[in-house]
Amino acid sequence: MKDERRDSALHAFTHSLFTANAVSDYPHPIIAREGWPFVAVSVAGAALVTGWAGWGWGLPLWLVAAFVVQFFRDPPRRIPDDPHAVLSPADGRVVSVERARDPYLERDALKMSVFMNVFNAHSNRSPVDGEVRNRWYHAGRFVNASLAKASLENERNALWIRTAGGADVTCVQVAGLIARRILCYASVGQHLARGERYGFIRFGSRLDVYLPLAAVSKSSVGDRVYAAETVLAELPQAARGER
Repeated sequence: MKDERRDSALHAFTHSLFTANAVSDYPHPIIAREGWPFVAVSVAGAALVTGWAGWGWGLPLWLVAAFVVQFFRDPPRRIPDDPHAVLSPADGRVVSVERARDPYLERDALKMSVFMNVFNAHSNRSPVDGEVRNRWYHAGRFVNASLAKASLENERNALWIRTAGGADVTCVQVAGLIARRILCYASVGQHLARGERYGFIRFGSRLDVYLPLAAVSKSSVGDRVYAAETVLAELPQAARGER
């Protein structure tokens, strides 16, 4: 009986450590799956050089390995209970809260942008519950993602998500100065849950979110935000399916 209780406690601990909120089927083993090859190569290289030439030569490579590990970390997140909240799709800093033209749905919208530097976690999460109605990919440049022109000039991938209440949300992954790979796993017709992991951008980038004009922003320029935890905005009552 004692062994069974011990095994049960161990299972509960490892489950909480290596998995995220039940809204996502993707297991979160602390290091994002996109980073496993990079982590393996950097750690193996550091270990080989240290074993061959000593710590004097190996230490710089261990620092590189530590950077790679921190870049690809993918921590579980506690998702707010409010189903009407628009969550941040990425870790980083808010660089834009403004009225802008949504170039994908051809509408005026509230645009909120989050810039990710190389020290932020880079998993991308769905900001709302809803169905993916369309997806667009555009090849482009790789200017600094903190600049406003990056939204229209850089390589980018956009998702149109429609909530059950009829609100249209456009979420755009934008490559940055040294980012060279946008990964998006969501497909048209798929239902995404708030906070569900749907993509990844390697090495610095930004996420743009276009919301209905009546949405109320809850974050300001300069705020530090966290994917799936920080509330960026609230959807207007008419888009919630309420009366």
